[in-house]
Amino acid sequence: MEETQENPLEFNSRIDLKNLQEAVEKIKAELGKVIVGQHDMLEMLIISILTDGHSLIEGVPGVAKTLTAKLLAKTLAVDFSRIQFTPDLMPSDILGTSIFNVKTSEFEFKQGPVFSNIVLIDEINRAPAKTQAALFEIMEERQVTMDGTEYKMQPPFLVFATQNPVEQEGTYALPEAQLDRFLFKINVPYPSLEEEIHILENEHNRKDAFVLDSVTQVLNAKQIAEYQHTIKQIIIESNLLKYIAAIVDNTRTNANLFLGASPRASLAIMNASKALAAMNGRDFVTPDDIKKIAPSVLRHRIMLTPEREMEGITADKVVQQIIETIEIPR
Repeated sequence: MEETQENPLEFNSRIDLKNLQEAVEKIKAELGKVIVGQHDMLEMLIISILTDGHSLIEGVPGVAKTLTAKLLAKTLAVDFSRIQFTPDLMPSDILGTSIFNVKTSEFEFKQGPVFSNIVLIDEINRAPAKTQAALFEIMEERQVTMDGTEYKMQPPFLVFATQNPVEQEGTYALPEAQLDRFLFKINVPYPSLEEEIHILENEHNRKDAFVLDSVTQVLNAKQIAEYQHTIKQIIIESNLLKYIAAIVDNTRTNANLFLGASPRASLAIMNASKALAAMNGRDFVTPDDIKKIAPSVLRHRIMLTPEREMEGITADKVVQQIIETIEIPR
């Protein structure tokens, strides 16, 4: 009897996930040299890389949003650029502009800072609608059209954007169409008391050492592409696809919501669930993967009715209610 119950959770994986798992653990270890806690944020950002999706990181100033994104980019052997969004920023400041070359008597396109692999946009909600609109094409189609010419981005191409939820002066609400292009909206909480003490100890012991120098590269562009391909092979059963569709469909008929999620949300939950399963060494998705992923995928894609907003109900609470309402596949 004991022999049959020994290691009941063991199974033979049909997809080799060992290298992917080791790479994820190495990235977490490198970031752990500097970042204390924030495990959910780290996990979601790694999933963003594995699923080729952009992430919006929201939190009060000082909770290491920008630092985490910069450190994560440092663990990847790819190009990185950082753009500080301001109210006077113009689309050409991001995408680039055509400059007249006197020698050739022709206009030449000079690429802007968005032409990189990992693009960190700091305080994305500080730029006006015209500048935000400049990101629509590049985030969805991975290309920039300038003067009738298409300029393709080199893979991987990911946007990590940060925003402050509490400081309203000089900020602009992001358009719904732009929010829908983000795979995740990651909420970053304050650290616990123990974590804050650990942060102080780390900073004290670091002395004059530069923070970014303590992180080494783990993955290159070729490996990232291989792991992104591996994620697509993860198995998800048809009853789980129906489960995802039911959750998203509920957002469109829910009495608490004025705006529901689009089919892009369903695809995001499916792909991110596959990545989470692979990171945990499984070649198949479980309902728990979907339940864990759904809030980060849906919270920025739904809009509460004015009545519910006045009552103080949050998008996360509605998503949780929806997840509890939908029957879990067996």
